Amino acid sequence: METLKFKTNIKCGGCIAAVTPHLNNLLAIEKWEVDTQNPDKILTVEGKQGIDTYQVIDTLEKAGYKAEKI
Repeated sequence: METLKFKTNIKCGGCIAAVTPHLNNLLAIEKWEVDTQNPDKILTVEGKQGIDTYQVIDTLEKAGYKAEKI
């Protein structure tokens, strides 16, 4: 299992609802969550070894959000 963290601009429940179908379609991801209480709006992604960082970032950009690996 691999865990990646991203700084995002996902700010609220509506934003989370908007990215849910996009992130759920990534087969390498088994679980993800966004800490909207954190000032950096941290997205934590857990899944199979070798999760493609750029695929996660690209997927969020297609949904209209920004992400930066931390």
